[in-house]
Amino acid sequence: MHPKLKFIDRYLTLWIFIAMALGIFLGNCFPQLSTINDSLTIGSTNILLAVGLLLMMYPPLAKVDYSLLPIAWKDKKVLSVSLVLNWVVGPVLMFLLAVIFLRDSPDYMIGLILIGLARCIAMVLVWNDLGKGNREYGALLVALNSIFQLLFYSLFVWLFINVLPRQLGIGSFDISVSMLDIAHSVLLYLGLPFFAGFISRYILVKRKGKDWYQHHFIPTISPITLYALLFTIVLMFSLKGDKIIELPLDVLKVAIPLIIYFVLMFFVSFFVNRSLHIPYDKNAAISFTATGNNFELAIAVAIAVFGIHSPQAFVGVIGPLIEVPVLILLVKVSLYLKQKFYK
Repeated sequence: MHPKLKFIDRYLTLWIFIAMALGIFLGNCFPQLSTINDSLTIGSTNILLAVGLLLMMYPPLAKVDYSLLPIAWKDKKVLSVSLVLNWVVGPVLMFLLAVIFLRDSPDYMIGLILIGLARCIAMVLVWNDLGKGNREYGALLVALNSIFQLLFYSLFVWLFINVLPRQLGIGSFDISVSMLDIAHSVLLYLGLPFFAGFISRYILVKRKGKDWYQHHFIPTISPITLYALLFTIVLMFSLKGDKIIELPLDVLKVAIPLIIYFVLMFFVSFFVNRSLHIPYDKNAAISFTATGNNFELAIAVAIAVFGIHSPQAFVGVIGPLIEVPVLILLVKVSLYLKQKFYK
């Protein structure tokens, strides 16, 4: 039976809009929220926000079956194509779109680059299922991306934000992001939930069995990601009341390069895979993995490095707002291309 997108996921864009509106309402009606929020900050870390971000990252990392990783080395073609698409083509494409569309808004440009470097480890499993992709390979590629992000995300951020713009002479602004700050935030907001997810799977599968873990534990914790995301958005927008009038135009400014990215990335991935005679189910798994992004990580890093009020964090919030409707359409496109090119 063809899987269907769950009600809560199908209307994710609507929930995000509602969370934004609720945050704006609370910020205007209760201005003291800003003072309360400041009192719950230790150093540069806001406790409420840190809890929300960690809860947001834990479920997708607990879903990953890292025991599948050895299988990756057996299919060198699929592994190579996926790594090139995810860690070369995707970041470079988003970097170029950020420069083309947002070079006059460097803060938004950085936010978009952060998204491009955060490869998908959560919603991609949903898109892969809907597009009739290979579940095993989808899970395998997610596991691979999780490891790569933990090891290389901070290095890539430093390269694409500090080095490349300066080397290419893009704009007159001075972009400088501390690699140490990025490494700290990746270690906290990716490393900690990664470790917790890995330990959860190891202990619970051993005690309760894989079937119980997959069909009882995972469905129980999965909604936490959405609730934590919405909580983070409400908190962010409750503190952003003075800039609300500017936001609709800014949403559009960020949405255009994001939509172009999703569409281009999917079609490039799909037809590269087809030219290499990769079967449809693996093609879909690779294409959706390459097309989606880990907005949770991008939001966490943007907030940790630039602050909760930052334009970079705002760009991270716009990401899932755009991704859900576009990827739903791309799932339909994928199924159409299957009928057309895979008899």
